[in-house]
Amino acid sequence: MKIFDRPGFPNPARIRIVLAEKKLEHLVQFESVDLIGAAHKQPDFLTKNPSGVLPVLQLDDGTYISECTAITEYLDNLDGTPTLTGRTPKEKAVIHMMQRRAEAEVLDPVGHYFHHATPGLGDSLQAFKSPDWEGRTVWGQREGDRALRGMSYFDEVLRADTYVAGETFSMGDITLFAGLMFADAAGLGVPEMLTALREWRDRVIELPNVKSRSGQTFLTDDLRRLGF
Repeated sequence: MKIFDRPGFPNPARIRIVLAEKKLEHLVQFESVDLIGAAHKQPDFLTKNPSGVLPVLQLDDGTYISECTAITEYLDNLDGTPTLTGRTPKEKAVIHMMQRRAEAEVLDPVGHYFHHATPGLGDSLQAFKSPDWEGRTVWGQREGDRALRGMSYFDEVLRADTYVAGETFSMGDITLFAGLMFADAAGLGVPEMLTALREWRDRVIELPNVKSRSGQTFLTDDLRRLGF
């Protein structure tokens, strides 16, 4: 199999953690895509994923699978023993619900804030991510506020549960973790008052398959190149 991604970015990081959790890294060839240069918006890449986003999984038979949830489902079920997406109908439903909340209320708004209320990834990507329309920066700031509200929601969740979807580490935790690391890189951070969320993040980052694939260098290299 082949993974088209960019090391250290939030969605690629999600799949790299999944691969580590499932012990599948040795079966995958990674191909880095130049996000700074907007290579993922060019015709060659769009034949792999018309949405123009990373990561993309290419199977041995040539099939392309995009969207982190779909890729995670595929990888988690390869061995017939899913550990990240649920085993029973109830587990699957709760994990997918919480994963979507982590995506919609934290990760996605952080991305909107990053691309619209800050310089984002620079000039090459500006035409694709930050169209010049009145009120763009204000909207980006509002998305940042939305992400902070999402963090508050998960702080409440994690006051009652060990992990996002209960007592077991799952796809939902991976998504939320990526969102928080992206928030740090974008300058939002996690408010100090959200103690349960901050403690959860401290625990998750120490998990072997998380720490070795993300750590504290999330987005650092590319952002340093841009002077962020």
